[in-house]
Amino acid sequence: MTGTDIAVTGLGLVTPAGIGTTASWAGVRAGRPAAAADPALDGHPVTISCRVPGWDADALLGARRAHRLDRFTQFALVAAAEAIADAGLDPATWDGARVGVILGCADGGPGTVEEQHRVLVERSPRHVSPLLLPMQLPNMLAGQTAMEFGATGPNLVVATACASGTTAIGTARDLLLLDRCDLVLTGGSEAMITPLVMAGFARMGTLSCRTDDPAAASRPFETDRDGFVAGEGAGVLILERAADARARGARLRARVAGYGASADAHHLTSPHPEGTGLEAAMRAALADAGCRPSDVGHVNAHGTATRLNDLTEAKVVRRVLGDPLVTSTKGVTGHLLGAAGAIEAAFTVLGLEEQVVPPTANLDVPDPDCDLKLTTTATTTRYDLALSNSLGFGGQNAVLALARA
Repeated sequence: MTGTDIAVTGLGLVTPAGIGTTASWAGVRAGRPAAAADPALDGHPVTISCRVPGWDADALLGARRAHRLDRFTQFALVAAAEAIADAGLDPATWDGARVGVILGCADGGPGTVEEQHRVLVERSPRHVSPLLLPMQLPNMLAGQTAMEFGATGPNLVVATACASGTTAIGTARDLLLLDRCDLVLTGGSEAMITPLVMAGFARMGTLSCRTDDPAAASRPFETDRDGFVAGEGAGVLILERAADARARGARLRARVAGYGASADAHHLTSPHPEGTGLEAAMRAALADAGCRPSDVGHVNAHGTATRLNDLTEAKVVRRVLGDPLVTSTKGVTGHLLGAAGAIEAAFTVLGLEEQVVPPTANLDVPDPDCDLKLTTTATTTRYDLALSNSLGFGGQNAVLALARA
């Protein structure tokens, strides 16, 4: 390792597999699908989702605090608190000016917008909450996190659709390499399971319609996959320079060895059919890490269970890397949209630590056109480098190269 290595020293997760890193990782390792019928979507074409189980913001944040925050910010604050504790840090003693917050989010707080729009229509403009904008603006994800923990360094939210969490981690790494800060709270959060958003996804034809068997609905790389299941949650990682982490006696969980990003410049929602943008991002991440394609032992695929995404990504992984072990944890969690990349990066870190590749849930008959070495059970194997891929509407591609510490 060099003096410019960037280490992951803390993890915090709130996912459909569980609240907290231990519960979330246990669900993913076991391949337990989280999709279930969602009463909030009764009457919709698609009535299933992957919700965070047992979420009680009042208990976790205090009722007064929770009621002033949209759900996507609530998730992030709980995940960030866990990540800070996991890193052995105390916000009361750190130099806040050297602590950055870089988080990703695709949509902000649509739940708050929809609720207050009902107030506007059913009552009057005078009844709309003065907290509407402070609760729903995407940038408040980073703003509220900074206020909660006294982080006064660089602060921003990135929005690259479903690549947002990965883009945030890559941006955080760059800030550390540029010495703009010494610590960064980074990752992503999303709470888009609302009536309007889900109606939009359904109209686009992107959601699985397997409503009669929700647990089997999210089927990445499966022959009979028919779309994604929407999820919610947050993932926060603490990044710092490895030399600084070692100097304070911190545990290095993994290294963010490389990052690559690109745009397809092709279509509003579909990936480039040859995956040229994803290929460019993967090759850039490898070059940034100073690694060869043959060094990659595991790919945490974007793997949404949509027909075009899975097929395109499979072609690119095979073309660039050959035959590493591949998984999509979305079989368990569903698609967490702007938070997906952050949560999947955390799962990749945990896999590197334990030298295990988690399973792809619901993979009964792999699509023969997705010619990959896909895991169907938690697989113990030795590997030092993994890629975590993320793709987003608008042709956004972001890839992290994560290495053993």
